[in-house]
Amino acid sequence: MSQLNTLTEPGETIVNGSRYMRDAKGSLVPVEAIKPAHKLEDEVIRKIMGHARDLSAQIARFRGHTFTDLGEFDALLEQEYGSTRGGKKGNRTYQSFDGLMKVSVSVADHIDFGPQLQIAKQLIDECLNEWAADSRPELRAIVTRAFNTDRPDQVNRGEIFMLLRLEIEDPRWLRAMEAIRDAMRVTGSKTYLRFYERAAPDASWEAVTIDMAKAKGGAS
Repeated sequence: MSQLNTLTEPGETIVNGSRYMRDAKGSLVPVEAIKPAHKLEDEVIRKIMGHARDLSAQIARFRGHTFTDLGEFDALLEQEYGSTRGGKKGNRTYQSFDGLMKVSVSVADHIDFGPQLQIAKQLIDECLNEWAADSRPELRAIVTRAFNTDRPDQVNRGEIFMLLRLEIEDPRWLRAMEAIRDAMRVTGSKTYLRFYERAAPDASWEAVTIDMAKAKGGAS
């Protein structure tokens, strides 16, 4: 019986003295049967993924250390002054003494919508159907974007909130907006760290981003 031994090179396996690589179906393919371009692509991707894992772990450690440092600072403030920094949702900002650097912590609620949203949709449709030609095209576009998504159980949250900002006095529209508010359910929250710096106290803040797509010095 052939026995599977340990890897000799990344992605390769030795079976009975022969070198193989496993394909996407899980089958072992002799290395000599693999096209050089595919073999080179595999090597490049494995190298990049190694760096990506290391960077991801470094960012995770940085995030953990940042929250620890800020938490310890908050604890000192509470011990000294008997109160904590930030609003009731946990949003807070920290700034260097020279006013050139700051770190903000923001907490964003994750909101889902209950069955009341269907009632709101029916009321909105009634309004649009009755208003017909009198309804503005942009209003119909907002409603369409709010409720027409790839999955029937999902909505466009941004457009739903846009509906709530519209000033329409029709009683059915007002009941629809009330139904939307009743449908909102906070199902969780996520905490975000953001970093900023500026060249002078009267200059505009610039974000120090860890997003690779926006990082300075990268390829365009």
